[in-house]
Amino acid sequence: MQKLLLFTLTGVLIGLLSSCNTEPEKPNIIIIMADDMGFSDLGCYGGEVLTPNLDRLAQDGLRFTNFYNAARCCPSRAALLTGLYPHQTGLGYMTSVDYHLPGYRADLNEQCVTIAEALKSAGYHTYMSGKWHLTHSLFEEGPGSAWPLQRGFDRFYGTLIAAGSFWDPITLMRDNKKIQPEGDFYYTEAISENAADFIRESEPGEPFFLYTAYTAPHWPIHARREVIEEYNGRFSAGWEQLRLERYQRLLELGIIDTGWELSPGDTAKSGKWEDSSQKEWEQRRMEVYAAMIDHLDRGVGQIVDALEEKGELENTLILFLSDNGGEDLEHRNGEIGNSGRPWNIMVYVPLKTRDGREVTAGDIPGVMPGPDDTYQGYGQWANLSNTPFRKYKTYVHEGGISTPFIVHWPNGISAKNQWRDQTAHIIDLMPTCLEAAGAEYPSEYNGNAITPVEGKSLLPVFENMDSQHESLFWEHEGNKAVREGKWKLVSEYPGNWELYDIEADRTELNDLSDEYPEKVRELENLYNEWAEKCNVLPWSEMEIQKIPTGKNPVMRPDSLLN
Repeated sequence: MQKLLLFTLTGVLIGLLSSCNTEPEKPNIIIIMADDMGFSDLGCYGGEVLTPNLDRLAQDGLRFTNFYNAARCCPSRAALLTGLYPHQTGLGYMTSVDYHLPGYRADLNEQCVTIAEALKSAGYHTYMSGKWHLTHSLFEEGPGSAWPLQRGFDRFYGTLIAAGSFWDPITLMRDNKKIQPEGDFYYTEAISENAADFIRESEPGEPFFLYTAYTAPHWPIHARREVIEEYNGRFSAGWEQLRLERYQRLLELGIIDTGWELSPGDTAKSGKWEDSSQKEWEQRRMEVYAAMIDHLDRGVGQIVDALEEKGELENTLILFLSDNGGEDLEHRNGEIGNSGRPWNIMVYVPLKTRDGREVTAGDIPGVMPGPDDTYQGYGQWANLSNTPFRKYKTYVHEGGISTPFIVHWPNGISAKNQWRDQTAHIIDLMPTCLEAAGAEYPSEYNGNAITPVEGKSLLPVFENMDSQHESLFWEHEGNKAVREGKWKLVSEYPGNWELYDIEADRTELNDLSDEYPEKVRELENLYNEWAEKCNVLPWSEMEIQKIPTGKNPVMRPDSLLN
């Protein structure tokens, strides 16, 4: 009897010890990225758009007020996936031109690893749905070295190219195979549905990483009519009045400091609202843009539903952000900005709809945007999207680089409906994901030495500890900046340096460069050291050294039309 009792107690003790030594369950990780969405567009960031699903994640999680991106589409995507500054990955500019210089190769290089590659090595299944925009190679002759499946993803559904019709996207792929849209197709819905399917197909008990990269609300502004109509008349007050209203809501929510004045409205292109002779058309542009974010939010709801169906919502770290601020480009003559290039000769513009109707390309007053036979942007409304800040996408003033950032992870974060004011950057997502997963950042991968990670894990910040960054840097098309503590040195190419106390004046209205010349020199030296380290060249040199390769011509290649 005593032997039996001793045996039983020993078994219980071994069981208890075994349970104590059991490793904690690895979380699933989902990154959701919007495309060209401003700082204050979401409902939970003071905007007019109905975003109940993102609002729910924010209410049950964290929202950041000082989170930064890398100012433009593919530089931000490269920084997000690698934890490095874009120039360190070969994507200091865009994917359109290979300059044959280390920081400007138009492809992810072999000296970086993606989150997918690092997590796959740690036992994660890896999925992607949406916009890639990290490769110069768009052809079917053979998978490029920088296509998703070649950079760590097990499955991929989406597009390789920068932009395109939401009704008929070019370079649509499933895994490494080119496909065509079918049926009643709308790209945002397809991205959401495939992301949700990847979750449902995931193996029970095995962690996964899902990168969902929407093209919404990047131009062309396309949305379903019934969703557009939900915003009918919502923007009739015009951009100036609505910026004032958003500014007040941002103050009430505590997102911005009462000492930060609202930056002046930018009416240089479209003028004052009261003087507009095209109010109905202008309103419709913003209504469609809002509907695109609404579509995205509904997709987030589908992703959350799939997680709940699998019983995985509590154990999933969800990170939501935008790749840059809103873009103000106008295309009134059917041309892209001031390039003189008609949209309908560019790679990503379909000449006709899927059923053969001609597409009217350009921001043409009176041509109402939204349907598949239009191809427009939303112009001056970007100033509303980026409230309360100055500037837009591609610039590194706050309007170009500030993003909403929502974190939801019930099993990992006890705090709910809280704000985080610590400074953070898109390069922080890689180390954050790795620490959450208990994975290591490699010093070598596939026989290549890997550049040490630049980002810092945000897990301590989730617990409301101090920011880990001493300084942060930006450069894109000669626009450059460095932030250290409360100080930000910034320049719009080819202009001079401006100096701002970001804690007192984040809307960048009071240039202190003349008052603090020593601080300007100190931060400029810091920037120059970073630029040399990270393969950043003066933009004046890049304009001279531009070397087209012929691999990605401006004209639409036949292989992309089939």
